[in-house]
Order: sequence, then structure tokens, then C-alpha cells
Amino acid sequence: MGLEACLFDLDGVLVDTAKYHYLAWKQLANTLGLDFTEKENEQLKGISRVESLRKILNWAGMEMPQEKQDELASLKNGWYVEMISGMTQNEVLPGALKLLDELKANHIKIGLGSASKNAKLILDNTGLKPYFDALVDGNIVSKSKPDPEVFLRGAELLGVSPEYCVVFEDASAGVEAAIKGNMKAIGIGNEEELGEAQLVVEDLTAIDLRTIQNLF
Repeated sequence: MGLEACLFDLDGVLVDTAKYHYLAWKQLANTLGLDFTEKENEQLKGISRVESLRKILNWAGMEMPQEKQDELASLKNGWYVEMISGMTQNEVLPGALKLLDELKANHIKIGLGSASKNAKLILDNTGLKPYFDALVDGNIVSKSKPDPEVFLRGAELLGVSPEYCVVFEDASAGVEAAIKGNMKAIGIGNEEELGEAQLVVEDLTAIDLRTIQNLF
């Protein structure tokens, strides 16, 4: 047995929404009087909105009741949704469409495993939704990566054992989640950060079906 399914993170792997997250979090942090740079933003990769806000409040040395935290998280999300509502297929990252087409043509199952609660909106706006056999996002899982819940749920919905799945991730927390879930991991980005993955590439243009199958 070998490859049966591929599970993709969304932000930074298939589409470039990272810049919108950064701008929305920066806007929120600035309203709290906190300077927010790309360095801090890197630490929010792959974790939930709630946990991201907790980190920002911690950096700002601020404490506030849960109700107020929910309000701020909602405010950030409103700004973010406004930004991504104008997305088109032009913002799909290099190599993604070609790889998805090849996987589809070879009957490899395709799932999404994302912490984003706006994944369906992004997939609709970029035209990617028809490629997916299963969607697991922040609306249906309770545990953030590096917990493997998001990927294990994806494998379950696809009807595939975890050991026959390959995960595509751009965050170390996501790579860790894949490995904890007994799946292979392909890191998209920096080898220094994603070194635990079985393979690390700059972007999806470096990946084809044979490359993925060679991991087994």
C-alpha cells in the first residue's frame, strides 16, 4: 500500500492569505497600543484565532475577560473577511492547481485540514472547492495544531488510514500534527523551520505525484 490521500493546509500552502491575517492582526494589535511586526506574526502561523489573540495580549502584558477577548477576535475576523472577500484564483500559489489536477486525474483523495474558520469562503472565491473530497476547518475541530485532530478527522472523512496520507504544511505546528497523526509531511517553506517533515520544498511547483509516492 502507498499513497491514498493528500491533506492540505490552506493559508501559505494553497493560497496566499497570510498577508491578510498579518494586516488584520496588526490593525488589532495597534488598537491595543502594541507594535506588531512580521516576526510576531510568524509565531501565529497554524494556530487558532483564539490562541493567536492570547499570544498578542500576552506580548502586550494585558489581561481581559473572555467576553472582551471574544469581541476582539470577532473584530479581527471582520477585518480579515472583508479583505479576503475580494480574492480570486490569481491568488492561488504557484504549482497548486497543477498538483491538484494531477492528484484528481490519478484518483488520489484530497482533503483540507485548516485552522481557518473562513476556509470555505476562500475556497469558493479562488475556485478551489471542487477539488476537495473532504473539508476540515476551524468550525468543526476543537483542538489546534500541533494536536493531530484536524488531519485525523480529514483522514476519517476520506475513509483512508492515516499512514497512507501525506500532509502539506507551511508551519512547524502543522508538520508536528501530521507526524503525531502517523502521516507523512511535506513542508512548504523554510527547511530550518520545517526540518521534521520528510521533505521540504520552496513551493508546490517542486512537487508532483511521483515525488509524493516516493515517500512510501
